[in-house]
Amino acid sequence: MSELLTKKEQKELLKIARETIVNYVTSGKVPAVSSASPGLNLHSGCFVTIKQKGQLRGCIGNFVSEQPLYQLVQEMAVSAATRDPRFYPMKADDLADFVLDISVLSPLAKAASVEEIKVGTHGIYIIKGSYRGVLLPQVATEYGWNRDEFLQHTCIKAGLPKDTWQGECDIYIFSAQVFGD
Repeated sequence: MSELLTKKEQKELLKIARETIVNYVTSGKVPAVSSASPGLNLHSGCFVTIKQKGQLRGCIGNFVSEQPLYQLVQEMAVSAATRDPRFYPMKADDLADFVLDISVLSPLAKAASVEEIKVGTHGIYIIKGSYRGVLLPQVATEYGWNRDEFLQHTCIKAGLPKDTWQGECDIYIFSAQVFGD
């Protein structure tokens, strides 16, 4: 994916996400923000990932957005901090030490074949019936997975048997511009 956002826009978006999390956890309110920056006003999907001590603390995102990117980042930052079902909602004590990653997404594209998936470049979104699972492009790289392992872990995340990707299911791929603090 080509670089959608400049370094300055990335820093601004990270600042917005961090301030939104701190403000929401301490006051229950999302701060009013605006941005004239062209990249921050794109209508693009994104995920916000929170880590503490090198471990995942929350990750929530959306593939599409009807609102400007900076507003979706605020929404996803609050969700990652307080609504990820894998973790308790962040408290004031958790604000002392957390790092953020933001993944700005390309549109989803249905994969005709798993051969299209490039580990380290593509994220995977698998759908079978009411089951859905997504893993961002950087996850496979972080864990050193090959394509088959990446597909297996995406199935497991969806609550499906790990080999479901070899049968009847829909597999979508996407790329992301990933940056963090």
